Amino acid sequence: MDISIHRPESLSGSLREAWHRAADESPGYANPFLSPEFAAGIGGFRGGARVAVLSEGTEAVGFFPYERTSLGVGRAVGLGLSDCQALVHRPGVTWDAQELLRACGLSVFEFDHLVEEQKPFDRYVTGTFASPVVDLKTGEGGYAQWLRGAYPGLARTTLKKERRLGRDLGEVRFVFDERDPAMLRTLMQWKSAQYRRTSRMDRFARPWIVNVVEHLFRVREEHFTGVLSVVYAGDRPVAAHFGPRSRTVFAAWFTAYDPELSYYSPGLIMHLRMAEAAGREGVRVMDLGRGEKEYKDWLKTRELRVGEGFVSRSHPVATAHRLWRRPVRGLRNTVLAHPRLREPADRLLKTVGALRTSGGTGSGRERSGRADPARTGSDRAGPHAR
Repeated sequence: MDISIHRPESLSGSLREAWHRAADESPGYANPFLSPEFAAGIGGFRGGARVAVLSEGTEAVGFFPYERTSLGVGRAVGLGLSDCQALVHRPGVTWDAQELLRACGLSVFEFDHLVEEQKPFDRYVTGTFASPVVDLKTGEGGYAQWLRGAYPGLARTTLKKERRLGRDLGEVRFVFDERDPAMLRTLMQWKSAQYRRTSRMDRFARPWIVNVVEHLFRVREEHFTGVLSVVYAGDRPVAAHFGPRSRTVFAAWFTAYDPELSYYSPGLIMHLRMAEAAGREGVRVMDLGRGEKEYKDWLKTRELRVGEGFVSRSHPVATAHRLWRRPVRGLRNTVLAHPRLREPADRLLKTVGALRTSGGTGSGRERSGRADPARTGSDRAGPHAR
């Protein structure tokens, strides 16, 4: 097995095509976060991004995207943003994890959303977690008929709130693939405000993340398209979501809404509208991402399993990295796994956020008694707190 190292944004057209073929032959690699387009998007703004290309003879059969520091610490490409990680390869291809790290110049490789099929990494997995997904089906008739058939328990309340929203602000309409970059900026502004209200790290305060999202918004390829979806009431945007899709998988990523309109559960309306529209577009799975949230339990049809852990070689840098990172992960996972710990921690963060923003735009609390995914899900009190 020959292994060569490349910049992801500089891969040749033939290598990208080989990557796409490998993903097409294995349904588990259909997620847009496993595409060369996503790796190239990260690589355009992250100097340490690389792709290891595994070749048998003259044929490229595997692709391993990662980021590397000057000390040889490696992490999954886009760690903290990516909801799916893997070495993408043709069926039947095998590799050795230690040999792979040596070829990449890594002492350790950290991951947190590894797909299950990565057998050479199995012994390095320190925990596995549910990643809910929605199997999408195209229904007859319009959105309301689809909603009643797919989610009868949510249909009555959701449709009632949509009608009320329409009466109060203007006709409700949904755009699955909005191409207005100004609306993308509005989404990022809403999301930043939400992060601050809830005392989460503001991802959009980091220029490289803003640049990556703006870049991916412009990507329109067969295997990867950045999709901005918006719910409008009249001419007013109510909620928005940006996420990538492949031909068959749509990834829920960044969702936010106008906090003044939280009463109408706009985040839930957004996710339901996206599921119906994506199914009509030929998407078969909507990936909600790792993390336990009530709205995911309402929407999911099944769960995948993803792993987190560290592949490491015998090296002092690897030892130091594990000693630093594992306790942090362990504490976080303990809090997230136990509602008695998670709920007080979440309340504390919201209280701190309210104190920080007092006198500002308001807390945007959900007054309907139903949790809203733009607040609870996209904050992902999970590994990325997105």
